[in-house]
Amino acid sequence: MHSGSSSPARVGAPRKTIGDIAKAAGVSKGAVSYALNGKPGVSDATRQRILTIARDLGWHPSSAARALSDGRTGVLGLIVDRPARTLGIESFFMQLISGIEATLSARDVGLLLQVTDDQEKEMAAYRHWWAQRRVDGVILVDLRRDDPRVPLLEELGMPCVVIGGPEGLGTLPGIWSDDTGAVTEVVEYLAALGHRRIARVAGLPGLYHTALRDRGVAATAERLGLPEVATVYADYTGEEGARMTRALLSRRPMPTAVIYDNDVMAVAGVAVAHEMGVDIPRELSVVAWDDSPLCQLVHPQLSAVSRDIAAYGSHAAERLLEIIDGTTSATAQDATPRLVPRGSTAPPSGQD
Repeated sequence: MHSGSSSPARVGAPRKTIGDIAKAAGVSKGAVSYALNGKPGVSDATRQRILTIARDLGWHPSSAARALSDGRTGVLGLIVDRPARTLGIESFFMQLISGIEATLSARDVGLLLQVTDDQEKEMAAYRHWWAQRRVDGVILVDLRRDDPRVPLLEELGMPCVVIGGPEGLGTLPGIWSDDTGAVTEVVEYLAALGHRRIARVAGLPGLYHTALRDRGVAATAERLGLPEVATVYADYTGEEGARMTRALLSRRPMPTAVIYDNDVMAVAGVAVAHEMGVDIPRELSVVAWDDSPLCQLVHPQLSAVSRDIAAYGSHAAERLLEIIDGTTSATAQDATPRLVPRGSTAPPSGQD
C-alpha cells in the first residue's frame, strides 16, 4: 500500500562488497581478494579472520565477478522443447530436474531452465546463451533421430551432456540407460503370462528412445514367435493416451495387454478401460513406463518399468560439471530400468 511519502521505498539491505569486508577487518581490498580467492599474500590467521567476517556479513561472490575471474558463470542450462502444459503433469521431467538441482545446489551452481515450443527456438537459445556467456554448459534432453542440435553444439564448442544414446550423439558425451533391454523384459514377461495380442501406446515417434523401444519390442516379439505388436504414437498427455486406448480396445480382437510409454497415458488408459467395461487385469493387462506415485494411486496398481530418474538427472549434472572442470568427457551407461509387477498384469482370461 502506498504511504504517500516522497522518499523511495527501501527494498532491501545493500549487497555487501569486498570493501565492506576490508573495512571490518582493517585490511586492504587486495588482502581480502587474496583471502577469498585462496591465493598467497596473506597469513593463515588473517585469511581465516577475513573468511569469518565475510561469512558473518553474508557476503557471496557475484556471478559477474566470478565470470571475470575464471570465465565461468556458475550456471548450467536446460531447454525442454515440449508443450509447457505437459511438464506439470509428467513426473519424468519433474524428477529429472529435482536430481539435477540437488547436484547443482550442493556445488552452488544455478540452473537456467527454458521451455520452447519448437526446435528452431531451442537452437537459437543455445546460440544466444553461448554468445552471451549465459551458461557454462547445457544438458540436452529428448535426443532425436538425426538430431540437428548435436552438430550445432559441436560447432559451438559448448560443454554438453546428452541424456540419451549411445547412438546418435556425434562427438558429444551422453549418459544413457538401456531402454531396449528394459522393453525386452516387459515383452518377455507378458509373453510368459500367456499374452499374444500385445499393443503399445508409444511416445513421440521422432524421439530416439521411442525408436529404441520400437526396435526392442519388434525384435523380442519376433524372437518369441508373437504376432506383430500393434503400436500407436501419442504425445504423452492423458488426452492422447485415452484416445489411443479407446481405438485399441475397439479393435476385434482387442489386445490383451498394452504397454504405455509414460505413466500419465497409462493411468488415462486404465480410466478408458473402466469406461468401456474392460476388466483389468482379467481382460487387459497394463504396463506403464516410468514408475511414479501415480502408478500406485490407481486401482489396480500399475505394473511399471522403474528407474531412479532423480539419480539419472544427478549423474548427468555431475558429468557436465566434470567436463567443465576438464576431468572427463566419456559417455556412460546409467542403471538399466527394471520391471516392477503389480496388480495390473495377469494371465489373459483364456481368450485367444
